[in-house]
Amino acid sequence: MSEAASARVDAWLWATRFYKTRSAATAACRAGHVRVNGDRAKAAQNLKVGDEVRVRISGFDRIAIVEKLIVKRVGATIAASALRDLTPPPPPRTEVAAVPVRDRGAGRPTKRERRDIEKLRGRDLE
Repeated sequence: MSEAASARVDAWLWATRFYKTRSAATAACRAGHVRVNGDRAKAAQNLKVGDEVRVRISGFDRIAIVEKLIVKRVGATIAASALRDLTPPPPPRTEVAAVPVRDRGAGRPTKRERRDIEKLRGRDLE
């Protein structure tokens, strides 16, 4: 087990599998997507146990509390034990009506087919 006395933010994010590479974690810090205790974090900023880390990934914030300081990539179970995940569940996906797909090479839709397609999409022609 590779537990350290202090850990850089980018190394900890990489070791706990928030990012696939350390350079991606560093780039996220530079872009301002990482916050430690509410403040923007630089890649070389040191973390300590109990810090709150917020990471914006693909438009959503992941919130974690630092439980252990690790700087090397370790197994998934050990990496999961290094943080307490406080991320709220994602919002439910809305059901979207299926739009009929025409076969390739079927030509242009007829006037009736076009009206049916527009009705399914929820658009009014008039």
